[in-house]
Amino acid sequence: MPSNTIHSAEDARRIARRRLPWMVFDYIDGAAGLGTGAARNRAALDAMTLRPRVLKDVSKRSLATEVFDQPAQRPFGIAPMGMCNLSAPGADLMLARLAARYSVPLGVSTVASTSMEEIIVEAEGNAWFQLYFSGDGSGTFKLVDRARAAGYETLVLTVDVPEVGRRPRELRHGFKMPFRIGPRQFVDFALHPRWSLSTLMAGKPQMANFLTEGYEFDRTESRAKATWETLARLRDQWEGKLVVKGVLDPEDAKAVKAAGADALQVSSHGARQLDSAPAAIEALREIRAAVGDEYPLFYDSGLQSGEDAIKALTAGADFVFFGRILQFAMAAAGEAGLQQLWDVLSDEFSITMAQIGVTSVGDLKD
Repeated sequence: MPSNTIHSAEDARRIARRRLPWMVFDYIDGAAGLGTGAARNRAALDAMTLRPRVLKDVSKRSLATEVFDQPAQRPFGIAPMGMCNLSAPGADLMLARLAARYSVPLGVSTVASTSMEEIIVEAEGNAWFQLYFSGDGSGTFKLVDRARAAGYETLVLTVDVPEVGRRPRELRHGFKMPFRIGPRQFVDFALHPRWSLSTLMAGKPQMANFLTEGYEFDRTESRAKATWETLARLRDQWEGKLVVKGVLDPEDAKAVKAAGADALQVSSHGARQLDSAPAAIEALREIRAAVGDEYPLFYDSGLQSGEDAIKALTAGADFVFFGRILQFAMAAAGEAGLQQLWDVLSDEFSITMAQIGVTSVGDLKD
């Protein structure tokens, strides 16, 4: 049997693939269309190089930084991901505890499998609420009020899902939320008893923010009615920090900045929306040039290592977010696996800093 030790994100993915039901693995791992968008972004990251520098004293290095003027022990946080408890029971709270330990932001998805109120408490306030606009928007703005009441100070409006992208890998398995169990799914679960039994004991994962009376959400409902007027209304309603996530076009980026958003997150939604979208890491450079050097710019999509994170920071990001690889780590070995991968990412980042001759995150922008 292959080793279960996590030495890289790919190790976590390999182990997760063995342990998760096919339906769940393909939901987490899958991309839109043929997966060419994901491959394009990976190829662009791989093509980026970092210049080694020598004979510099890099014996003392710090991964600490700030995000929205708050100290963070790492220049990377946790991207919002829906239904994380599919990867392992209690995954949302594992991520929350990780965010608390390192004072990094945890993106809490609209469709998280644990309530927004419970997550922000476990994260000790290190949580941002990610918002989807859907339907006519009435439910959306209820969630905004609820997030404020729960103590969230940063809201992340995701704008790249006017319609949910077609992801053939999950569609082939009949993936739906809530689960609909047919003969095919039953066989899938039966062949992965460790996941099935632990999930059965913990309770079926559900979209927890919509279990409260008065809150409803349909994952497949059109989100196409969101407009610039929606953003303006949200800016008026939300007094905290407002981030707009899912921008790949420089003109859109300038418009988001002009609309009063406090930051912009360059993202292709992990290539889960538009197969033909440009590589997000290449869009990052163009958007940085468009919005100027001082405007806060975050990045997610396709990052698989600490070295990748440094590439994104040198390409113009102020802070970056890891996504599905963290779910793979939890699927592989629970909370211990999550910590193990986090340590790997931190080590990769620190070692890369030494190789390129820098000792602080700020040096990456010089």
